[in-house]
Amino acid sequence: MNSLLRLEDVHTHIGQYHILQGINIEIVANEVNVLLGRNGAGKTTTLKTIMGLTPASKGAIHFHETNITKKMTYEIANMGIGYVPEDQGIFSDLTVEENLRVAMRKEDEQTLQKRDYVLELFPDLKTFWKKAGGKLSGGQKQMLAMARAFVNDSEMLLIDEPSKGLAPIVIEKVMEAINEMKKATTIVLVEQNFLMASGVGNYYTIIDDGETVQSGVMKELIENEQLKRKYLGIG
Repeated sequence: MNSLLRLEDVHTHIGQYHILQGINIEIVANEVNVLLGRNGAGKTTTLKTIMGLTPASKGAIHFHETNITKKMTYEIANMGIGYVPEDQGIFSDLTVEENLRVAMRKEDEQTLQKRDYVLELFPDLKTFWKKAGGKLSGGQKQMLAMARAFVNDSEMLLIDEPSKGLAPIVIEKVMEAINEMKKATTIVLVEQNFLMASGVGNYYTIIDDGETVQSGVMKELIENEQLKRKYLGIG
């Protein structure tokens, strides 16, 4: 198993609250790694801690063999980790084109080719190229948020709740896009929709009350009714 990112006994405090209380994860390269758990389990905080937005108070995070635990968010992004937050993080007043240009770390031939590939992946963005981000539908905003993170040469993408608030037909499009994107990058996905998570995920980690409780191959979790019932409320 080729591990790209490792979290070792990671703890995170937000103010007086001890949110992460022992996260241990190995992210497998070139696969979709899904973080699962009930609301409030610590999944989003785990992504934010990886990105340095809510720094770890204990433990270590290694990207390849580099310890990134104390690095600034912009340093982590420059190392090749993209982030799609739960609130999407697009600029409402900027057009689709401008949102993508702002996200690009450079406008060289390789990045422009990646942009063109992204537009093939999300044809709605090509259709609404000159439309303001704030005027897009919920699904189109999610596509733009994912495209912004993917347009750079990111070795890993952290995507938080991409199906949230979307209609089933749009979720299918997002799933298709993730399955295509995983051919080019490693994906860490936080997702409450188990149907979607199991449809795109190769590996899983379950987080409960800020701790890692189980991890493994997604196919095995799909068949484990007891585990799903205990930690995910699926029965």
